[in-house]
Amino acid sequence: MREIILDTETTGLNYRDGDRIIEVGCVELINHIDSNNHLQFYCSTDKIITKEAKSIHGLSRDFLSKFPSFSNQAQQFLDFIKNDTLIIHNAEFDLGFLNNELKLAGKEPLKNKVIDTVYLARQTLGTRTVNLDYLCKKFSIDLSVRKFHGALKDCLLLSEVYIELLGGRQIFMNLS
Repeated sequence: MREIILDTETTGLNYRDGDRIIEVGCVELINHIDSNNHLQFYCSTDKIITKEAKSIHGLSRDFLSKFPSFSNQAQQFLDFIKNDTLIIHNAEFDLGFLNNELKLAGKEPLKNKVIDTVYLARQTLGTRTVNLDYLCKKFSIDLSVRKFHGALKDCLLLSEVYIELLGGRQIFMNLS
């Protein structure tokens, strides 16, 4: 079974106001195990990055100017995710941005099955607080590598959280 953990970083909070995707990260899981097949890319944009967004991901337009636009990388993204299930933390946010970018690139919207880990965490843990930092701390997942949010970094963290939400990895099994 193939699933794709997916995350984006953006210039702001609302694609309807013209905000754009500036980073995409994907982690392939095969039978709930990271296959080490990852996709990560940055996107140039003419859109100004809000101060709030930059304080979260640390990305600047100057840095991003070296990279192709999302439109020029859309097919690579679609080829990677195929029709497999997408695992996304706060899926409505990322899907809104992704489908907007795909529309601007002349592509069809995503039709993949989606598992929203915000919803899964609320169902599993019975708590309203379900941000990624909280969930990592709850499951003792090391956050020390994360000075800023990053799409691939957050996917790698979310892959560990997702496994914990499904019941966790069995470290030891005594069959005697």
